[in-house]
Amino acid sequence: MKELVQNFTQQLKESKEIAARAIVSPDHKIQNIVITGLGGSGIGGTLITELVNDTCKVPIIINKDYFLPAFVNESTLVIISSYSGNTEETLSAMQQAISKKAQVACVTSGGKVMELAKQHQFDFIEIPGGKPPRSCIGYSLVQLIKLLVVKGFAPESLLTDLDSSISLLDKENAGIKSEAEQIAKKLFNKIPVIYSLGSCEGAAVRFRQQINENSKMLCWHHVFPEMNHNELVGWTTRNENIAVVTFHTSFDYDRTKKRYEVCRPLFEKYSASVTDITAKGNSKLEQFFYLINIGDWISCYLADLKGIDPVEVKVIDHLKGELAKFQAQGS
Repeated sequence: MKELVQNFTQQLKESKEIAARAIVSPDHKIQNIVITGLGGSGIGGTLITELVNDTCKVPIIINKDYFLPAFVNESTLVIISSYSGNTEETLSAMQQAISKKAQVACVTSGGKVMELAKQHQFDFIEIPGGKPPRSCIGYSLVQLIKLLVVKGFAPESLLTDLDSSISLLDKENAGIKSEAEQIAKKLFNKIPVIYSLGSCEGAAVRFRQQINENSKMLCWHHVFPEMNHNELVGWTTRNENIAVVTFHTSFDYDRTKKRYEVCRPLFEKYSASVTDITAKGNSKLEQFFYLINIGDWISCYLADLKGIDPVEVKVIDHLKGELAKFQAQGS
């Protein structure tokens, strides 16, 4: 896993080349977009919505279930994001998209998704397979950007920002790893509580998922200002088992930043530690990739401290094995 994280910028370079070669049809009177995918395949959808929420003129919904929303129809673009191409929830949603005659585009390394895409002549972008899906966020996110740029729902600048993102991460590599290692020591034997300000919740979700899968730890995340209206009231008792990590970008809204300034002393009072991570970079994409990369390194260093293999996911394999023993209802 460390090798995969270390090679992240190489993955981004390869992703850009794949995007440049991809043939994608333009918009055909799309009125709404659904991106469906789960886990390491689905987080790209969460991130892309934040990257385009101030430019996209149609609503984008993230779907992480077997079923699509009822509004999906011929004017809906349904983007199927499945690294393996065999994720059962995503395949179920894809079959519904086909039956609803939605406009379908796919990002996958193969499997049944690829088979269906070719059969129905859908737009698809093939990405390299054979790796843990959570280690391939660069492949999936860049191709989602490509799809939305070509179809007119994302600015071309997102693709050009890839070069500066790669340069930033290469330049900051040593510093990112050093900071990540120190933060991991603060989180070791603790329950991480991850907060983001409104502009980068996707990066916080990604970090939570990496802590879960790579570090084999439970944690939770929340976002400002929403947490001010519920979770904040739970901060009433000191708990030495909790360590807070917060994500910040230069795009955070001033009043949201003020909310955090007011709350931080409370977190310090009731937790073992509070660590602020401020993204470097100029564009949103650069800052998102910075936060993703440092979060990935933290999760790997935590695995080292725990003496565990960050790659194995035996409990998920067990779940899939049990599900395979019976036929899904209605299938």
